[in-house]
Amino acid sequence: MQEIERKFLVDNTKFVELAHKNTRIVQGYLNSDPLRTVRVRIKGSKGFLTIKGKSSENGLSRFEWEKEITVEEAEQLMPLCELGLIEKTRYEVNFEGQNFEIDIFEGQHKGLILAEIELESEDQKVTLPTWLGKEVTGDLRYYNSYLSKKATS
Repeated sequence: MQEIERKFLVDNTKFVELAHKNTRIVQGYLNSDPLRTVRVRIKGSKGFLTIKGKSSENGLSRFEWEKEITVEEAEQLMPLCELGLIEKTRYEVNFEGQNFEIDIFEGQHKGLILAEIELESEDQKVTLPTWLGKEVTGDLRYYNSYLSKKATS
């Protein structure tokens, strides 16, 4: 399956009052190589194992395979992860028929807020809310796998 998404910085929390859902997420990486990342995630009451391929040159798309696992299985895999777990709360906001996922990071990345929107195609038109900041699609510094490595320094 191909994942296509755009990513943005957010410098305020105006979106929180618009959110229809929020979920706590803890995730770690069994492999954070940009050519193939393998992630373990606990999202609320569910666990997931996700494999992502290398991003396209423009950073908009990459292969993604995800399988739901139990929270217990995810908890068993967490100790095998590379150092630097990511902890965040994800808010979901519907804006003009589009679903934005906005992550407020905790721990060493406290203060970082990233929004992303998944697309059907790379040329899909998107109406951007005013609370979005600079677009960082394709900027490796804002990939969670990169952030996880920075959490250990």
